Amino acid sequence: MTYFNRHVFFCLNQRDKGEESCARQGAQAGFDRCKSRVKDAGLSGPGQVRVNKAGCLDRCAGGPVVVVYPEAVWYTFVDNDDIDEIVDSHLKNGRVVERLLLPASVGK
Repeated sequence: MTYFNRHVFFCLNQRDKGEESCARQGAQAGFDRCKSRVKDAGLSGPGQVRVNKAGCLDRCAGGPVVVVYPEAVWYTFVDNDDIDEIVDSHLKNGRVVERLLLPASVGK
């Protein structure tokens, strides 16, 4: 058993000079919602899920961005409903949320 089965990383990077960044697209609210939902669902802690803050994940054009490891599944999201779906479908039941996948072609 690994210490955590899944790590969820939210880009919270803030770029200067008005450049697009996940922080400007509501990433902090998504992080807060995910962390709360994971805890409330009893999914947090050793052997389960860890929700982490991250700096730039280099995919700014698709922001806000979240990645789930070890599957290396990249998501973008708009609101709390999207975060809830990621938690309920992917983190709780192991089913990737196809509609929220960040296309591989999206970068900076």
